[in-house]
Amino acid sequence: MFTQLNPPIPLHVLGKGDGYALAVIDYGQEHNLIWVTAIDDTGEIWCAPNPEIRMQANWSMGRSKGLAVAASKEALRQQGST
Repeated sequence: MFTQLNPPIPLHVLGKGDGYALAVIDYGQEHNLIWVTAIDDTGEIWCAPNPEIRMQANWSMGRSKGLAVAASKEALRQQGST
């Protein structure tokens, strides 16, 4: 099943960066959800499996940046500086 998200959901794809999920693909109970995501910094569209997705920090919701997101952003920064 393909579900378009309206509005898109801000999230972080580990190893790719922050972006907005435009849709979710659900292949059924034996598979991860697949998040169709536009990455902010590159404009790339990635179909990322659920274990690689994290919600972005949201101060008003009391959600801080997770450790996996912090590590992913640091790795992306290091890749960009080499």
